[in-house]
Amino acid sequence: MAKLKKIFTSESVTEGHPDKIADQIADAVLDDCLRQDRYSRVACEVLVNIGLVLVAGQITTKGYVNIDKLVRQVVKDIGYTRPEYGFDTQSCAILSSIIEQSSDISVGVTKEAKGEFGAGDQGMMSGYATNETPEYMPTPILLAHRLARRLAEVRKKATLPYLRPDGKTQVTVEYENDQPKRLDSVVVSCQHDEEISLADLREDICQNVIVPICSGLMDEETRLYINNTGRFVLGGPVADTGMTGRKNICDTYGGICGHGGGAFSGKDPTKVDKSASYGARWVAKNVVAAGLADRCEIQVAYVIAGTEPLSVWVNTYGTNKVPEEKILERILDVFDLSPAGLINQLDLLHPFYRKTSNYGHFGRTDESFPWEALNRVEELKRGI
Repeated sequence: MAKLKKIFTSESVTEGHPDKIADQIADAVLDDCLRQDRYSRVACEVLVNIGLVLVAGQITTKGYVNIDKLVRQVVKDIGYTRPEYGFDTQSCAILSSIIEQSSDISVGVTKEAKGEFGAGDQGMMSGYATNETPEYMPTPILLAHRLARRLAEVRKKATLPYLRPDGKTQVTVEYENDQPKRLDSVVVSCQHDEEISLADLREDICQNVIVPICSGLMDEETRLYINNTGRFVLGGPVADTGMTGRKNICDTYGGICGHGGGAFSGKDPTKVDKSASYGARWVAKNVVAAGLADRCEIQVAYVIAGTEPLSVWVNTYGTNKVPEEKILERILDVFDLSPAGLINQLDLLHPFYRKTSNYGHFGRTDESFPWEALNRVEELKRGI
C-alpha cells in the first residue's frame, strides 16, 4: 500500500503581538468584572495602535473596572516598558467607550424564572481533538505555540536580552498516513534591539528556541526561516494595529478543522462563541480519549435566546471505531450542551480568562482549564 503524504502548516504569535495585546486587555476586563460580579455581561473589544489603546463595548456589572490602571498593568506585564519601543505602559493614551448591554439582548439571555441562560447570539461553534499527540491537539499548532511561548521565555529570563515582545512562529509538518513524520519547515520572526547582528540572532534563535522545541521531528532537510526579511526592530502597535478577535485560528486548532467565526476574548460565557467552543472541544476530546475515533470534530449551533442547541454534528474523518450515529447518540446522552448546562458543567463564571488569551485556548498543559478534562470517557463507552 502506497504511503499517503500530506503537508500542513499552522502559526502562532507571542503575547507582544498587537492582536494579542488587545485580546489580553479584553480578557483582563472580563476577569475583573467576573471577580466582582460573576453574572456580569461583558462584550469588550480593544484596539491598539502607536501610543493608543481604545477599549469599547457593552458591559453590565455590579462591579467597577478601572480601565486605565488595568490596561497599563497588562501592557507592563507583556513587557512594553521602554519608551524606545514606541509603545509603553507609561506613555500610551487610553480611551474607553463602554455602554450597558442592550436590553433586547439581555431579555433573551436571562431566564431567571427557570434558572437558565439563553444563548447570547446565534451561530455555530466547532471543537476538535486528535490522538496524534498526548494533548489531543494537531502537531503543527502545538509546536507553533511552544515556539512562541519559548520566545517569550528567553526574552523574559534575559537568555536573549535583546529580544522585544512582538513575534510570530509557523510550523509546517509532513504527515505520512495521517501521522506526523517530520518538520518540513519552521518560521520564527522575532522583534529585537537594533544592535544585534542578524547572524548572531539567527544562531541564538536556532539553538535557544527552535532546537529545544522541535529537534525530535527535525531532519537535515528541515528548512529554517528566522527573521526572513533580515530586520525586525519596529514591532508591536508601532508597526501594526492590533484588535481583538483577529487570531481565531491561532486560538483554536491551527486551521485543521472548521471554525464558526466567533472570537473568544472579552466575552462572558453567555456568549456561545466562547462557552460552546469550549464545550465542543470538551466533547471531542472525550470522544477520542474513549477510543471511539482517532479524530473528532464537533459542531454545535444555537439561536439567540435558545436554551438548547439547534443542531449537533459529528465528523470523525473516517477514523470512527463505531458508527458516527452511535457516537452522536452517546454525546447527546452524556453531555448537556445547553448554554446553561455548559456554563454549569465547565464552571465558566470564574475570572481565569486572561490565562487563555495567549498560546491557544486548547491543549494547554500549563493550566487546568475545565474543557480539557477527560471526565466523560467512561460514560461515553457505556452502551457502545
